[in-house]
Amino acid sequence: MARVEVLLPQWGMGMSEGSIVQWHKKVGDQVAEDEPLADVEAEKVEETLESPATGTLVELLVEEGDAVEVRTVVAVIETD
Repeated sequence: MARVEVLLPQWGMGMSEGSIVQWHKKVGDQVAEDEPLADVEAEKVEETLESPATGTLVELLVEEGDAVEVRTVVAVIETD
């Protein structure tokens, strides 16, 4: 099994951080590639963070409401 880190992407040139507004999945849930994982507020705009892989969500490293820098690992998915 491989572990895939979910990073907070940089959606805009000036974006330096984002806040997790709401997680759509919880630890133990199955996720599909490109499936929405969370809503993220960045630069006064809300974006959807999508899964980079298919597998099981094994860790959520950022709580709802927390702001983190771009490219921070926010979750981990375990693939088959």
